[in-house]
Amino acid sequence: MKSKIAVFHNYMDNIGGAEIVGLTLARELNADFYSTNIDREKIQKMGFSDITLKSVGPIPIDAPYRQQMALCRFRLLNLKGKYDYFIIDGDWAMSGSVNNKPNLWYVHSPIREIWDLYEYTRQNTVSFQNRLFFDLWVYYNRYLNRKFIKHVGKIACNSLNTQRRVEKYLKREATVIYPPTDTSQYYFGKSGDYWLSVNRLVSHKRVDTQIEAFKMLPNERLIIVGSYEQSEHFRIYVDYIKSIQPKNVEILHWVDKETLIDLYANCKGFITTSKDEDFGMTPIEAMASGKPVIAPNEGGYKETVIDGLTGRLIDNINVYSLAEAIKEVGKNLLKFKSSCIDRAKQFDTAIFMAKVKALINS
Repeated sequence: MKSKIAVFHNYMDNIGGAEIVGLTLARELNADFYSTNIDREKIQKMGFSDITLKSVGPIPIDAPYRQQMALCRFRLLNLKGKYDYFIIDGDWAMSGSVNNKPNLWYVHSPIREIWDLYEYTRQNTVSFQNRLFFDLWVYYNRYLNRKFIKHVGKIACNSLNTQRRVEKYLKREATVIYPPTDTSQYYFGKSGDYWLSVNRLVSHKRVDTQIEAFKMLPNERLIIVGSYEQSEHFRIYVDYIKSIQPKNVEILHWVDKETLIDLYANCKGFITTSKDEDFGMTPIEAMASGKPVIAPNEGGYKETVIDGLTGRLIDNINVYSLAEAIKEVGKNLLKFKSSCIDRAKQFDTAIFMAKVKALINS
């Protein structure tokens, strides 16, 4: 293992699964952590008060300026001679590979809005009058992606699903190392009176499908923990889901780690609906709490949730199929408990770090 390591991540003002992976790498490797727009208080409340955080400069909050400035900041960053090794944790920070070598890129996904979710983003997020500009922006950033990938040394990724995307879009091979979950932090409390959902509030997470399903289930209750960035397209979607929110659905913008663990421990089960999810760390956290997971039968969920044993995978997910799955799983919640806990242990932080260290030293 090299002695001095730096970890790069795009931006740290909205903490989700990818950010947790980067912070975990920094903690376990005693590495310095470089990013833009760092929310230090939020990072501390997520249990990472011991990380050395270094800013590469502020960036705007609205797309596409936010992404482009993050890419530019890391492209110009040159820490050669200050560190022995660099780990890039994030898509837009991959430009940092040009000046900072040797390096490892841990891929959560090739940039989804320019690759696999290009058509979905164009149709569902971009206004008609901005689509030509969006197409030019995508073309330019695809060019940069292919250019910068040549400077990346080793590549690891979070799932077989992401591995296929890396090969398809960037023509590189990647080693699958599933993301870390500190399973010892989670526990089973009780099967309470609510279902839980934890997501970024962005359209491809399909949180609106969850809300509409619970409109059909007035005797059930859903708590959504939904973080979101302050950029316009996030705010538009948040305003939309709040406009359709029924009384039996509660939306919490953000909670600290202790509160989140408690919500997992005492929920009935966990619901997630993301479109072709890269991997999905939240189902692991739910299973570590002994709770069944209801998810689409697609993407990374197929690699983590075992249908009938640790929850339910739904083909062709929609409002009706989701509502039916909730009713079915809810009939016997405790039968999933032991299988869920055992399954989650296969994705523990210790396993993740052993594989990362082996790849760096190989």
